[in-house]
Amino acid sequence: MYNVEKQHKLGKLHALERICMLLDEDSFREIGSNMTNLEDAFNIHKGQFPYDGVITGYGTIGGQKVVIYSEDFTVIGGTLGKQHGFKIANAIRMAIENRCPVIGINDSGGARIQEGVNALAGYGEIFYYNTMASGYIPQISIIAGNCAGGAVYSPGITDFIFVIDNISQMFVTGPKVIKSVTNEDITADALGGASVHAATSGVAHFHMPDEKECFKRVRELISVIPPCYEDGYLHTNDALTNYSSNVHFNDALAHIIPEQSNQSYDIHDVIHGIVDDGSFLEVQEEFARNIVVGFGRIKGIVIGIIADQPKYMAGVLDCDSSDKAARFIRYCDAFNIPIITLTDVPGFLPGKDQEYKGIIRHGAKLLYAYSEATTIKINIILRKAYGGAYIAMSSKHLRADFVYAWPTAEIAVMGAEGAADILYGKQMKTMSPEEKAAFRQEKIDEYNEKFMNPSIAAMHGYVDEIIKPEATRERIYGDIMMLSDKTTLDGVHKKHGNIPL
Repeated sequence: MYNVEKQHKLGKLHALERICMLLDEDSFREIGSNMTNLEDAFNIHKGQFPYDGVITGYGTIGGQKVVIYSEDFTVIGGTLGKQHGFKIANAIRMAIENRCPVIGINDSGGARIQEGVNALAGYGEIFYYNTMASGYIPQISIIAGNCAGGAVYSPGITDFIFVIDNISQMFVTGPKVIKSVTNEDITADALGGASVHAATSGVAHFHMPDEKECFKRVRELISVIPPCYEDGYLHTNDALTNYSSNVHFNDALAHIIPEQSNQSYDIHDVIHGIVDDGSFLEVQEEFARNIVVGFGRIKGIVIGIIADQPKYMAGVLDCDSSDKAARFIRYCDAFNIPIITLTDVPGFLPGKDQEYKGIIRHGAKLLYAYSEATTIKINIILRKAYGGAYIAMSSKHLRADFVYAWPTAEIAVMGAEGAADILYGKQMKTMSPEEKAAFRQEKIDEYNEKFMNPSIAAMHGYVDEIIKPEATRERIYGDIMMLSDKTTLDGVHKKHGNIPL
């Protein structure tokens, strides 16, 4: 029934092999194996294609139940007809009803042309149930072959997309169409391969070298994220302990921030110093590297982390990093995962290119996402927090539950050098170079002393406490315990806001 060898000749695993490799051993139960195509048209007849080219069912991953579907490229190129589409839609509906994750393995030539509008109806059903599931159950897409045309919009709605080197191809219009319309020659891999979507477009969330490693990472992700939305629930793999017991301070955190504020460092060192050993799972690692997002655990509790990365572009916010962080914030908020923000941001990236790309609109997404989120929100200001970017990174003004500052924090409208040039620029025009240099340095030192420390913000209540870096992990854990029964005050009654998409 399953043509495994045909798929192996293409250097890929078969749809059923993929399911069995991903799920716990002997846990898969197929649903709809006797469904087949119903159309008689263009040299095809009813019942010609077994299981209509997609295998659907359920199983477990690490004991967690999941619903799964896997398209079979050996059956008419995995093309999607009416029955094929309805089988996938039914799988997603089953996952919604049973409050468990749904995993889709995409390997398809697209819509089955012979079935005309019925094929499009199949896609429409899938998109509808993808949208219904969004924010209620996790949706994971694995691009294990072709995914082109309208088919790309189902993964596009899902929460996490996995791409695989030399296998994944994903685009709305393929190379042949582009050639006919624009006369541009481009390969499928250069247009929509794994590297393109991991590093350039930002469509993919995980970029894997092969199928085996891909399935291993999917299993890891399933072990971390909650299986469904549940109000006021902390997702943990350990028994919760009192925050005042087994207190441990990490002295390594005290020495991470460089003495010079213009020196870079790797934010991963801070993250690893806060989360449980080996628990950090980074999302969209290759895209918009000036911000880092991912999941971790603190004493077993799952948290989401958003952190500026001084190692890339000094951690500045731009269009792509704003989008990346905003989407991740909304995922964490949908599943009540506490959001921990690590702030070291010199501002929004200036320049014509960013303005033309719509930095106003993209930056607004980040502000909107933090403001709208009602899950636990804790912000640690490590070093720089300048201007509008200070507000955007989970400030007290966007209703963070707790905002802390390390002693190295600098909270101001801008850096001292820029402030001195703006405030005293006219005075310095008439000075000799020697006088100007001495006067400028004096004003920089004065600005640093008056404004570039966290005590002013703490005095106004915008920072709750100035804490020692080594106490950060324990402070976050205590806060999560304190806020575990958090309820939000009723806001303005409305259907929903209008996020600046």
